[in-house]
Amino acid sequence: QVQLVESGGGLVQAGGSLRLSCAASGRTFSSLAMGWFRQASGKERAFVAGISRGGGTTYYADSVKGRFTISRDNAKNTVYLQMNSLKPEDTAVYYCAADTFAALRVGVNLAYWGQGTQVTVSS
Repeated sequence: QVQLVESGGGLVQAGGSLRLSCAASGRTFSSLAMGWFRQASGKERAFVAGISRGGGTTYYADSVKGRFTISRDNAKNTVYLQMNSLKPEDTAVYYCAADTFAALRVGVNLAYWGQGTQVTVSS
């Protein structure tokens, strides 16, 4: 089993920045690809960013490319999402997920999820 705990959400003005963290415990962190997803009110959960086990490969949703950066520190069992130039449409609950790289790219039936952290961007 893997437990994922997100932190770092909050309220920020448009144009501001936040850094989300997801701390993992349980199974060996470095054996899992990691991803961030988000769910806005009334909408389905959507992929935001993913990173391979070693951190050498990353990929992003088109809506966040150039503004968000995913990274990981395997020594600390933590994955991060640096969010810059935030927009009101980035407002959502952000979830951390873990699985194989292929599964994250599909984004369904993922093995492990965190409980989510709220990000609110005011205009």
